Amino acid sequence: MVAVTGDDNPVGSAPTDSTGVSGDISADVPAADQAVAAESADDLADSDEAVAPEVPTADGEYDGADASEDAPSVRDLEQESEIAADYIEGLLDVADLDGDIDMDVEGDRPVVSVVGATLTELVGPKGEVLEALQELTRLAVHRQTGARSRIMLDVGGYRARRRRELAELGRIAAEEVGRTGVPQRLDAMTPFERKVVHDAVAAAGLRSESEGEEPTRRVVVLPAEDAAEGAVMESAAGQG
Repeated sequence: MVAVTGDDNPVGSAPTDSTGVSGDISADVPAADQAVAAESADDLADSDEAVAPEVPTADGEYDGADASEDAPSVRDLEQESEIAADYIEGLLDVADLDGDIDMDVEGDRPVVSVVGATLTELVGPKGEVLEALQELTRLAVHRQTGARSRIMLDVGGYRARRRRELAELGRIAAEEVGRTGVPQRLDAMTPFERKVVHDAVAAAGLRSESEGEEPTRRVVVLPAEDAAEGAVMESAAGQG
């Protein structure tokens, strides 16, 4: 884990839109890079329930694409972390926000975390600002490396806390569906959030799927297949 202070690595570029962050933030984002960001957003819409998991999408899930690309090396991931840390540091300087930056590599993805006291502006309601900043950070990495980045941005431990909350939500929903046999439709979530819920439901032995379109796409928790078939057979026997 490497800590970077807000004054060590000045950067000349920052996001085109502060997305609710105080300060005047501007940068030149080429049209080609904007297209990459749009493509990444389209991939994320269905990434949590893709059928053929081959190549990870920007959010760490899969879009069933060709897996011919070589996986990035540890050095590549460390380089992405460094680029992202510089970018976020520049944003903090321009927005006049306090915060230190930690860089790390977890598994096959780089992680950059901002820690400090004045961080609510970087998270926003339901993490909306954080999601936007993460996409902009990935775009900044892409501009320098030419490759799509799966970097994860966290602020003040928000994602870790949210992961715990969603895992508990998935567990409780699975228990309720297992008890009643009635599917449950949860509130709309981001791809990251849906992935956490899907994992929690699967760990509880039940099934889940996503339905709807972004930004109102949601998780539906379903009874286990054997439980659903047993309920149908029981119902049919009762009618006979």
